[in-house]
Amino acid sequence: MEPLDTDLDYTQEESPSKPGSRMSALLIFPVLGALFVLLLIAAVLFQIDLSDLISPFMGLMMLLFFVVVIMLFWALSYRASRA
Repeated sequence: MEPLDTDLDYTQEESPSKPGSRMSALLIFPVLGALFVLLLIAAVLFQIDLSDLISPFMGLMMLLFFVVVIMLFWALSYRASRA
């Protein structure tokens, strides 16, 4: 019988991530936009009063704008570091 090969090399390789995987995280924003448009359509069809929600919605839109900018920098930083 031959001896077993016990010389194992334990190496930790970085898992190859696709450049588009970070960009896929940005797809949440069109979904949120579509839900917002559906809410507005429902408010028009069913005559729902949204006047009390306008100020929080504007605050949310401003917050989402900054989140989009931060996520764009995060998503595109992968490509810049690999170039």
